[in-house]
Amino acid sequence: MLTREQLRQNPELTRDKARGALCGLAIGDSFGDAARKPDYQRDYGITTDFHAGESWSTDDTEFALMVAETILEAGGDFTAADVERMWLKHVAVQDELRRGGVSEMDAAANLRKGMHAPQSGMFGTHTFSDGAAMRCGPIGIWCAGQPEKAKELCRIDAEISHCRDGIWGAQMVAVAVSLAMVDTPFEEIFNAVLEIAPKDSWMYAKLKEAFDIVDEAHGDIADAWMVLHDRMFCSYRAATPEAISEAFGCLKLAHADFKHGMILASNFGRDADTIGAVVGCILGARYGEKNIPEHWIAHTRYPSGTCLQFTKGIDLIEKADALAGLILK
Repeated sequence: MLTREQLRQNPELTRDKARGALCGLAIGDSFGDAARKPDYQRDYGITTDFHAGESWSTDDTEFALMVAETILEAGGDFTAADVERMWLKHVAVQDELRRGGVSEMDAAANLRKGMHAPQSGMFGTHTFSDGAAMRCGPIGIWCAGQPEKAKELCRIDAEISHCRDGIWGAQMVAVAVSLAMVDTPFEEIFNAVLEIAPKDSWMYAKLKEAFDIVDEAHGDIADAWMVLHDRMFCSYRAATPEAISEAFGCLKLAHADFKHGMILASNFGRDADTIGAVVGCILGARYGEKNIPEHWIAHTRYPSGTCLQFTKGIDLIEKADALAGLILK
């Protein structure tokens, strides 16, 4: 395990981990979106690689890039005003959010009405969705080795579109990435994220249940796989207590390397793009770009702007290097 200062003393490692986290998020986003498609399931059963063809992205990668832009424009720590400014510039101005989540659509509508956080995130139909959790990876990168700061900045970002479970689930992801950036052992990461949500919350109950399922199966994927699906199930598949608990359940089952952890998480089904994005970001932060298949990075390096138009063609490597540059200052 490293300290933040030890990480800063190794610029090459810092850049490698920042690239791994941001590229890992994008890979999981596209990989999970592909693996759950009926034609992939028909042709392959289990998806183990990208099919030949052009790259694409969903709201997971593109909203994460907006968070990265917020951090970069603020020079690091940002405020609620910084977050709102980015949403008004890039989200609220679009007539529609193709492939965007209901929580983000509600928040954009609230902002157009003149509402501000936290009210903009409280008064919506799906404030418990995983929309904030899918985008908070860059916060964990910037807050490498500083989990409490990651937790606080994540709250500031998430409040514009979420409340309660939607915020707590996002904080779990940001904290996990922050700790993975400094090589914290995975069992310590799992213990840390379990301490974030209140003990009487839906988010805590489902995360604890997911960890218990894996423990009771002694880490055996076959024994835990269907049980995780059945007992995490919610009527709305993008609910944070389902999707983020499943993501951490998959991570607990397979975290020894990036490739196999990604294949497992991305094939989980349901909200597989978010599950893949979360697991990919955490594993990428832990193992770095050098341990990710090069063609996976090449396939997802330039987002398609499917949801947020301004992200089309952005170079993920350049953005990751810019985030690493802030750490190294």
